[in-house]
Amino acid sequence: MPDSPINLFELHNVVVTYGVINALHNVSLKVNRGDIVTLIGANGAGKTTTLRAISALVPIKSGRVIYQGNDITHLKPHQIVKLGLAHVPEGRMVFSNLTVFENLQMGAYLQTNNQAVRCQLEFVYTIFPRLKERAKQIAGTLSGGEQQMLAIGRALMSQPQFLMLDEPSLGIAPLLVKTIFEKIVEINRQQKITILLVEQNANLALEISNYGYVLETGKVILQDQSESLRSNPEIRKAYLGG
Repeated sequence: MPDSPINLFELHNVVVTYGVINALHNVSLKVNRGDIVTLIGANGAGKTTTLRAISALVPIKSGRVIYQGNDITHLKPHQIVKLGLAHVPEGRMVFSNLTVFENLQMGAYLQTNNQAVRCQLEFVYTIFPRLKERAKQIAGTLSGGEQQMLAIGRALMSQPQFLMLDEPSLGIAPLLVKTIFEKIVEINRQQKITILLVEQNANLALEISNYGYVLETGKVILQDQSESLRSNPEIRKAYLGG
């Protein structure tokens, strides 16, 4: 992916360590504005750590995080959210004792334009009608799939330009997984939100993404257009079930 003005986001040689263990080894990647880019790899490959490093939830030992041409490596998590980056963590982490509506309100806590917040809420309810139906329901009583919708909806309430999704299909009934992925594409197309997707279901992730990176033991071992990765025999054997 050559350098060009359409690059929204870049990692340059990012290193993250947990004690003496190197979790990420000089990871570099680029995400073009408006694209869906996916990170695939086995458990422990460094996919979640990559997203957590971007969100400043884990410290970066060396390397740089560049967003819209600006170095954001040393910003705090709330500053990163304010810039337009939103992170839906693995395991969803909704506020289980709050209602669906209150969870969505929490996603808009940095927003000051009430009219824009109301418009974004309507967009979230349009994308996920089930959340509107369950607006007064306690979030902890929702199904896994509904909680995932809520986690994505809550992130959308911050009106992001760049959305990071960590394992959105994890723990969801198979019938709902396809719906969640259709909604991810809808969000990308309707609001022109750029998406960085970490997903164990590599086949589905590559099906909806433009470009993919393959991580192995904290290193990028391969990158290509998603269609090319899907047809790569080694990738098919290792990650796509044949």
